[in-house]
Amino acid sequence: MIRFAKSEDAAPMLAIYAPVVTETQISFELEPPSVEEMRARVEKTLAKYPWLVFERDGWIAGYAYASEHRSRAAYQWSADVSCYVHPDARRQGVGSALYHALLRILRKQGYHAAFAGITLPNPASVRLHEAVGFEAVGGVYREVGFKLGAWHDTGWWQCILGAPPAEPEAPRPLPQLGLGVLDEL
Repeated sequence: MIRFAKSEDAAPMLAIYAPVVTETQISFELEPPSVEEMRARVEKTLAKYPWLVFERDGWIAGYAYASEHRSRAAYQWSADVSCYVHPDARRQGVGSALYHALLRILRKQGYHAAFAGITLPNPASVRLHEAVGFEAVGGVYREVGFKLGAWHDTGWWQCILGAPPAEPEAPRPLPQLGLGVLDEL
């Protein structure tokens, strides 16, 4: 089941995310956030953007969320996205299901494009993003982050969410869609 994240999901989501921070270069955070910080991130995000969890038999198998792409006003129709899946749930369609739902909600909110930065190399993440409609934009930030004793590159992928409106309205914050939006998808 895919649903909106809740504050009480912070600990199980952190259990997925903390090893990514401490053991891989995938996230450029150097220290995992606390449960309280994770909870605050969820609450702040949900004020404007979707944050979804994939729950299976009461267990959080993965999560995905959107965030601001850039702060300048002309970027308001674009969002950045991220997805993390528990190691025991990988290659089972969890990431794809989360991204499909997330992108549909962003479309419904009025966003035009979604972007994902992927620390390279990461063939699993590239496969996931391309499987749900992202395309490499050809931009690679070379040696943009230093972690685990090495410099790392980040590549960028983009997903156009629909035809560009000639006069777009500002995207609607998530609460304006109502919590039943997942039922409509």
